[in-house]
Amino acid sequence: MNRALVLLFSGLLVLGSCSSSSTPKTAEKKAKKEEKAEPVAAMKAYYRIYQSARTWAADVEGLKMESITLNSMPGKEGLYPAWRLTLVSQSKRGAKSYTYSVVAAEGLYKDVFAGHDEAYAGPRGQTAPFPIQALKIDSDAAYQTAVKKSADYLKKNPDLPVHMVLEKTKEFGNPVWRVYWGTTINTSNYSILVDASTGDYIRTMH
Repeated sequence: MNRALVLLFSGLLVLGSCSSSSTPKTAEKKAKKEEKAEPVAAMKAYYRIYQSARTWAADVEGLKMESITLNSMPGKEGLYPAWRLTLVSQSKRGAKSYTYSVVAAEGLYKDVFAGHDEAYAGPRGQTAPFPIQALKIDSDAAYQTAVKKSADYLKKNPDLPVHMVLEKTKEFGNPVWRVYWGTTINTSNYSILVDASTGDYIRTMH
């Protein structure tokens, strides 16, 4: 083997070792970047769940969406680590609840997880299903609207947890965000209603 071939072969070995040593580092950096989970707005969860639910029924509609907080990752400014969405299908006469979570924690699976099928015979009480296209105002935007209308309340109650529920009732033509302060919706003494299709402030509930 002449000197030129020896030098070429040695160079290839050096390049190969550099390439192989850098690949794990790149993969490690990418993995670390992907590991960082952050709370998300409702629309991301809604569309991810909707895509999955279409395999269950092509005519799915939204019935109720709720924010979920985790001890390890609280919600902030209309963003939450997990969401629960109940969908209904007229053709199946059924309902199914899904969760979307950015982490696997506290009983939740990461990403989309489907619950069991339940019977659904149509609208009951005050709530009614709504098409996916009706949700145009994301949770973070609805939260900001609620905060603007709640300056006095928040000054007196700066540390209360805040949660969000999306529903359509017979009283309003569009689905509505209810932004409420307190541990649960039943014990809350203050809520703001925001139209989820237009973003308009609707009402303050005490």
